[in-house]
Amino acid sequence: MRIDASENSAYITGGTHGIGWEIAKKLALSGCRVAVSSSNKRRVEEAQHALDGISEDNLCLVGDVLNDADLNSVASQIVEEWGGIDILVNNVGGGGRWGNECILKTDAEVWSQVYNKNLNSALFYTKFFLPYMMKNKWGRVITITSIFGTQIGSRPWFNIAKAAQTVLMKNLSCNKEYSSSNITFNSVAPGPIYIEGTGWHKIKEEDPERFESYVRNNIPRGKMGTAQEVANVVLFLCSEYSALVNGASISCDGGQGVCL
Repeated sequence: MRIDASENSAYITGGTHGIGWEIAKKLALSGCRVAVSSSNKRRVEEAQHALDGISEDNLCLVGDVLNDADLNSVASQIVEEWGGIDILVNNVGGGGRWGNECILKTDAEVWSQVYNKNLNSALFYTKFFLPYMMKNKWGRVITITSIFGTQIGSRPWFNIAKAAQTVLMKNLSCNKEYSSSNITFNSVAPGPIYIEGTGWHKIKEEDPERFESYVRNNIPRGKMGTAQEVANVVLFLCSEYSALVNGASISCDGGQGVCL
């Protein structure tokens, strides 16, 4: 699927690894100029090299979303280079494994960091780039949330942060000024996704029986989702084909959320 306007520019936060990286590659292949950011300099350099092999005029920037100066720096560099963006993918997040399952053993800092990393970064970049989309009378804002934003999980700070992201997108989708400017706001809510080098990969390597049991008992289709499958849904939401989809929260979980 191609994004209809080949001149579109897209920014994916946390776009050098996992779901964000798959989104970045698909958008680059579809004809978009792509900007990604990460706090990991090595991954940023690797992403730049890989994207240079797909297309020209891409931006790979170092920045930590928990640092206000970095938030501003990354956004300002993108505007300086491109004058704004058409597509924003609020992908950076996490915290589902932070802290302890017992809230009494989890510091308040964990709650704060997870909330800031997920919601505050999405809010900052949405507010920053929305005026440019309004000026161009077209835009897409997509936030990667989680099925555990609507379901009960073991770590409430993560549930709360993801629920807040979803509410932000739904709230903005109701604004007539934005919608009449052809700007949509949607969420994509993955279930557990198997990504090399992350939590589920580690569990599979260390305790394959536990991994297989989890998949068998929780995911109706019988296998865990991939970052590429989530990216396919995001690509649709970035296209003109999704013009009527606004304020949606789309689950990508193989049916798991329905069964919780």
